[in-house]
Amino acid sequence: MSNKAARNLFILGSLFFFAIFLGLTYDTMGKLDKRAPEITEKVNAGKMVWHKYDCIGCHTIFGNGSYFAPDLTKTTLNKPKSYLKQFLMDPKSANPNASMPKLGIRSEEADDLIVFLDWTSKVDTNGWPPKPILAAAGGVAGRELTEGQKLYQSHGCSACHTINGIGGTTGPDLTRVGAKHDRTWLVGHFKDPAAFVKNSAMPKVEAPESEIEKLTDYMLTLK
Repeated sequence: MSNKAARNLFILGSLFFFAIFLGLTYDTMGKLDKRAPEITEKVNAGKMVWHKYDCIGCHTIFGNGSYFAPDLTKTTLNKPKSYLKQFLMDPKSANPNASMPKLGIRSEEADDLIVFLDWTSKVDTNGWPPKPILAAAGGVAGRELTEGQKLYQSHGCSACHTINGIGGTTGPDLTRVGAKHDRTWLVGHFKDPAAFVKNSAMPKVEAPESEIEKLTDYMLTLK
């Protein structure tokens, strides 16, 4: 190959790949705005609370932060906002085993922080962080789930509760809950947790009576 041909090949090749680079950049920039909801004043206020209490010193969002405590990128998808507010203001009142100290977060600050976390939850992160393994919470792999087990999963109970070591840890372990409480207590607790457990952070289970009964049937098998 002559020097002139080599020079032309270099120039044309550079222009070709530069054009591809511009095209990919334009395509990416066009999609970025669609992957995140609008940033409102409340979202900004919540972000200021996030920085004020140095939440990133223990937690992560979008993969940034420390790994001493759970990732909070999608936390409002898994935890009721009423629970989050109580936890933010007084962690041990919501979860006696919580390691997070009481930071003195005021009610208004907690509301703003939840708005910010709700915003991060709605950002399209291409599946990050990975969802926890919940399938086995209902029983042994390969065995068809009962109606109560299906409801346990569909209501997101495993986001807070553990059964046989699988699930969240912000609520009590339910592995042997059927040996601790009878049907009357369980049904009543599903309908109004605070009436049975003082300062309970668990929200009421808003479901038809038939579903409450099936959830209770499942709980009574856990002994």
